[in-house]
Amino acid sequence: MTDVVPFSELLRARTASRHGTSSGADFMTDLLRGTCEVDDYAQLVAQYWFVYRALEDAAGAMAGDAVAAPFVTTGTTRLPALESDLEFLLGDAWRDRVTPLAATREYVQRLETVAATSVGAFVAHHYTRYLGDLSCGRFISTLLQKHYGFDVNGVGFYVFAEVADPACFRATYREQLDAAPWTDPDKEAVVAEVALAHSLDTRLLDGLEADRRSRRAAAAAA
Repeated sequence: MTDVVPFSELLRARTASRHGTSSGADFMTDLLRGTCEVDDYAQLVAQYWFVYRALEDAAGAMAGDAVAAPFVTTGTTRLPALESDLEFLLGDAWRDRVTPLAATREYVQRLETVAATSVGAFVAHHYTRYLGDLSCGRFISTLLQKHYGFDVNGVGFYVFAEVADPACFRATYREQLDAAPWTDPDKEAVVAEVALAHSLDTRLLDGLEADRRSRRAAAAAA
């Protein structure tokens, strides 16, 4: 008898991120090498503020659903940290200085219209964002602190103070994915939505890179 592959393993195998094939990879590579400007990083934080505001609104809408509820935890909430980072990076009036890119608006629209109404889509986006943040957050924050002189201020988004053991959290999360009563069509829908979530994030990073190049060109021409 063939062993059944746990859904979490299937999901991870079929939805590996492909950021390396896009121009957005240039943005993240330069950011983590320390060759971006602090303002470039502030633009990234700002775009993610729009994304996480929509995602965490969706979490509030889904918290009462029996399937979605196990995935909703305040320990991963990122919006307060993003707002604190933006205040540090852009000042008290940061809300007047941030504007979503076209790709960000597309991402937010998907979260508002699909993730807030479909349990499978919500879990797909929740999984994509938070497990990725927990997997890479410490590494990214260390490099940002090293290259841009940040202490804790400015990198709070990547610090999960309420998650004592990220590896244990991720393992539990995958157990919850496996325990959820997904039908085969449900599983396929989640896989497809995770792939879309990766694509939306790639487009956001591509937009940031295009914006960075545009600002550099304008500065050189001035």
